[in-house]
Amino acid sequence: MAQPAAAFLSRDFLRYQLARVVVIMGAEAQALAVAWQVYQITHRAIDLGYTGLILFLPGLVFILPAGHVADRFDRRRVILVCYALQTLCTASLFWLSWRGIDRVLPIFALLFVVGTGRAFSGPASSALVPHLVPKEHFVNAITWGSAIFQFANIVGPALGGVLFTLPLHRRLHGASLVYLSTLVSLAWFLVLVGSLHVRPGRMEHRSISKEVILAGFHYVARTQVLLGSISLDLFAVLLGGAVALMPIFAQDILHAGPRGLGMLRAAPALGALAVSLWLMLRPIRRRAGARMLICVAIFGAATVLFGLSRSLPISLGALFIVGASDMVSVVIRASVLQLATPAEMRGRVSAVNALFIGASNELGEFESGLTAQWWGAVRAVILGGIGSMVVTGLWSVFFPALRRADGLTPEALLNVELEQTAQEVRKL
Repeated sequence: MAQPAAAFLSRDFLRYQLARVVVIMGAEAQALAVAWQVYQITHRAIDLGYTGLILFLPGLVFILPAGHVADRFDRRRVILVCYALQTLCTASLFWLSWRGIDRVLPIFALLFVVGTGRAFSGPASSALVPHLVPKEHFVNAITWGSAIFQFANIVGPALGGVLFTLPLHRRLHGASLVYLSTLVSLAWFLVLVGSLHVRPGRMEHRSISKEVILAGFHYVARTQVLLGSISLDLFAVLLGGAVALMPIFAQDILHAGPRGLGMLRAAPALGALAVSLWLMLRPIRRRAGARMLICVAIFGAATVLFGLSRSLPISLGALFIVGASDMVSVVIRASVLQLATPAEMRGRVSAVNALFIGASNELGEFESGLTAQWWGAVRAVILGGIGSMVVTGLWSVFFPALRRADGLTPEALLNVELEQTAQEVRKL
């Protein structure tokens, strides 16, 4: 029987997750404060979309050098530098809020720098995890990492909503109090990550070149199960994501205020956490690809339900299902990403994955804001959920290797690719 907490036998994995849980809570609280602050300044849905677009653009610009940096340099040091940069940005957001900012352009400028830090830290963080645990505990580590991420996504928005409404000093309240708490979380993260014993040196020894830089894209493009899982998540979440529009639903549709917004932001994470805990006891052993496709279809259907709802409890229930179904996809995709990729290329392949995730999340927020500006928030969410279900059906046809993927082991994933290649050769 599998050990539910096997990954925590590693000292470095334990410390890294203790650092992550706090810093993600701080980041989620900060995201809530930024969204609420921007909407209160402009009252325009498109500006909520711009916050996602601005966070995504650095990933698009720096995706190639970020992957190379993660494979060329000590991944732990890359993470520390990037989070130090984000600490400076959060300190600047605190100062602007303390001064009573009434313009969004300075906020957008700082978000671009935050996005730059994330563009470089994302591939390094993803590629660092296999160095923290033995190979046999890797899927367990991925599942725990996802569970911790979702737990932080539950507590972070709720904490942000509570802090935002605390009646403290006339200046130290609202967004400024949230930003101050995020600064504390970033300091905690830097201390714990700096104490890790692991020192993954350079994995890629070749100097920078076009071939080296593009190796991650080439590997993903020729590995069908990897391309299928990453692109499915891209288009499903790009179309079906409703996170950017939650301030509109909280204020104008459900009339729930900042605390209601915190509940809405936390509900998907609560669903994801529940599923991740189940996966600790019942890890995915068979039919991984088919399970992923089914759960993405459920994600789209639950998104439609959220768009139709005018009741806070029903909306929270729909978002719970959204998070629960998405969690299965997250665990499968993250496991495939690392298990189907050679160690020396994990930084570059993780950078490609980070670009896809950024496109689905941050660019998805821009898409949501833009379509909400055109059609209204409710129609944008409903049509997006329908689009997610359509994409799932198409991907089950376009990527048969993903549909047939069974176990989450390097050997099983390799066999699926070999079988698919053999079928394509026979057709020729």
